[in-house]
Amino acid sequence: MTATAHASADSAPASTIASFHLVRYDTASAMRHMAFDRPLLRDCGGLLFWRLLGTGRGRSMSLGADLRRWALFAVWRSAGDLEAFLRSSPIAARWRAEASETWQVRLTPLSSRGTWTGRDPFGDAPGARVGPVGGVVAARGGPVAVLTRASIRVRRLVAFYRSVPSVDELLRRQDGCLASIGMGEWPLARQATFSLWRDQDAMRGFAYRGAAHRRVVERVRSHDWYAEELFARFIPYASEGTWNGTDPLRTPPHHGTGSPRDRHDGTGPRRDRHHGTGPSC
Repeated sequence: MTATAHASADSAPASTIASFHLVRYDTASAMRHMAFDRPLLRDCGGLLFWRLLGTGRGRSMSLGADLRRWALFAVWRSAGDLEAFLRSSPIAARWRAEASETWQVRLTPLSSRGTWTGRDPFGDAPGARVGPVGGVVAARGGPVAVLTRASIRVRRLVAFYRSVPSVDELLRRQDGCLASIGMGEWPLARQATFSLWRDQDAMRGFAYRGAAHRRVVERVRSHDWYAEELFARFIPYASEGTWNGTDPLRTPPHHGTGSPRDRHDGTGPRRDRHHGTGPSC
């Protein structure tokens, strides 16, 4: 997998939000955008931290690459800065004009630990920045998004990738996981995953009760696989578009009553954008 990266600005202020964008094109020639988008993102107002990421073919970090699908993870000074990007940036305009499929979600940071290329993308206290929307959803036991990122030591690459298939299969069968994708910002050694979970219990069930995942975590710690790592949790409070043909945050939950299609944020008629009360992975 290939990708590019850049970070800018200082620690994020209290109104910071994050966003995740998944874009699929019809051909692999979309790779050229990874270079052309970098200067545009550097100059984008209110963009505090970003990573352009290639995507894999599995649900977790993997060797196979999908050269037609690319991701952007971004941290914004405010929701208004993200809206300005989506409204005015030539990058967002190209997504609308050329992409065969797009999906994006707005994210309220809940917690994070670790660093990404030596930085905490969310500032010093992401948990203190849960806004009104996020607070309501968390109280209802709503969806959770998880971002994991690791810089894998070269001498541990073989062991790492041998462990991937069992974790990928576990994710496919995991109750409460709505969607997950493996990504990379540099071939093989710098990998990430983004996943959506029905709720925090479902996410914890995979993290702590899945035997395959637990064994990998134990080996990561005992054999010092990672030179750097980051684990962050978010409340996804709005999503748009489709991911493999559907919006994962509009998928009916496995347990409980009601569907996210029947819910909205209470501020007016339901729009095409989903405001965070359904399941997520």
